[in-house]
Amino acid sequence: MDDRRTVKVSKYLSRHLRHQPERIGLTLDANGWVNVEELLEAAARSNFPITRAELEHVVAVNDKQRFALEGDRLRASQGHTVAVDLDLPPAEPPAFLYHGTVARSLTDIRAEGLRPMARHHVHLSPDRETATRVGARRGSPVVLSVDAGAMHRAGHVFRVSANGVWLAESVPPAYLRFPG
Repeated sequence: MDDRRTVKVSKYLSRHLRHQPERIGLTLDANGWVNVEELLEAAARSNFPITRAELEHVVAVNDKQRFALEGDRLRASQGHTVAVDLDLPPAEPPAFLYHGTVARSLTDIRAEGLRPMARHHVHLSPDRETATRVGARRGSPVVLSVDAGAMHRAGHVFRVSANGVWLAESVPPAYLRFPG
């Protein structure tokens, strides 16, 4: 499978498993899972045929491990805008986590903290390098440090997805450290 096809399939899966399953006639279960055969049939009906081998390849090689494949079911690991309960247990975070953004967002973040926007959670990275890559998707990245240890001690709940992305309902401004 060439790299261009891998990216196309990954984007297709992300769109339909995280945001618009109904667009191709899929129904996710309460935890975001879909039967693989139903997914492959729906993709074929929507003129985007995917083989089981291609699906398994995309899941295996995705650098961000965006998808979880368990037997005959698949789901996106996080980032949903549709209502799902990923059923992730609370977890104690490391002392600091990181969030990649861009300079034009800093005024709002300073005032309101980090909010999930259209998603269900704020996504936090375990290291600066990952946060830098995340922020770079929208321009010149700015990396914020999140005092996750203090948040956790104050009662904020953290969860970690299968691919190592930390999730929080929000991050109040008091727990953020801005560069410079």
